[in-house]
Amino acid sequence: MNQVNDGTTAIPGTVGGRSSRESWWKRAIRTRYWPIVLALVLLSGYFSLTTQYFLSFNNLVTILSQVSVLGIAAVGETMVILLAGIDLSVGAVIAVAGVLSASWALNGAPVPIAMLGAVGIGLAIGVINGTFTYIWRMASFIVTLAMMSFASGMALIVTNGSTVFGFPNSFNVLGSATIGGIPVSVGILVLVFVLGHLVLRYTSFGRQVYAVGGNVSAARLSGVNVVGVGIVVFAISGGLAGLASIIEVGRLASAIPIAGQDLALSTIAAVIIGGTSLFGGVGTLPGTALGVLLIGVLNNGLAISNVSAFWDQAIQGIVIFVAVAIDAWVQRRFGARS
Repeated sequence: MNQVNDGTTAIPGTVGGRSSRESWWKRAIRTRYWPIVLALVLLSGYFSLTTQYFLSFNNLVTILSQVSVLGIAAVGETMVILLAGIDLSVGAVIAVAGVLSASWALNGAPVPIAMLGAVGIGLAIGVINGTFTYIWRMASFIVTLAMMSFASGMALIVTNGSTVFGFPNSFNVLGSATIGGIPVSVGILVLVFVLGHLVLRYTSFGRQVYAVGGNVSAARLSGVNVVGVGIVVFAISGGLAGLASIIEVGRLASAIPIAGQDLALSTIAAVIIGGTSLFGGVGTLPGTALGVLLIGVLNNGLAISNVSAFWDQAIQGIVIFVAVAIDAWVQRRFGARS
């Protein structure tokens, strides 16, 4: 199979197809991560100067804990967007998987079985999304939008709009337990990102994902099972949303049927800010990780600065716009980035 571009590799002796003699500052500008790193540095510097505790160890751990649900869901969203698709249902999957699994634990199901049930619900929804997208050839936007509405409705129906609580404390372990002062959820977040990166970067399946996203016709002619890859990617996205639901329930010690309501926007924002192309075929999980951190730093800094939570989405929208604008400018000025 031909080499696919994940946005980080370049042909030896060139930088993104240009001579290696190109000036260092142009190479720096053309890399995918500098706008996010710059934004992180500026935001962190501002919040550290205006608030007393921003750079404290406890607050930095809090930021990572707060973005654990977002980050895990964003890994699956990255893979979907690499296919030039979209998954709008991740937030609704977190809600319905959370309330159902918590209800099972409350009604006497063994906690490990209830947790596996949450992941299984996500996997099943992902398979349905992938099947309608790749076998029925429906637009992923429409399929996942419909699934978002269905799953959100089911979460409200099965709970009658009520919060589920009173289940065993052991069900909260992934969301609330710590090891050596580090939340278990942070460890799971890091593990999911590392495994996802290894899969995308070093396996044939990862190369197939980039190939399908880059040119689906060429990938099919090269022998890639486009339908299989698409369904598996959507299943991964759903399964990770199911895993995230367990962490969300554990953090809150309750399952709320409207949990994750705004998460679809945040996951897509993190992926786009991280440099993954909405047209597919270009992007990396390290970029998404930086996007998740940027959103986490922004939300945390605004909160400890006593800025109204109503500003969160507005400022997030501005950040997305600026990130995409910079991305477009760099590509027009310097070509495809290495």
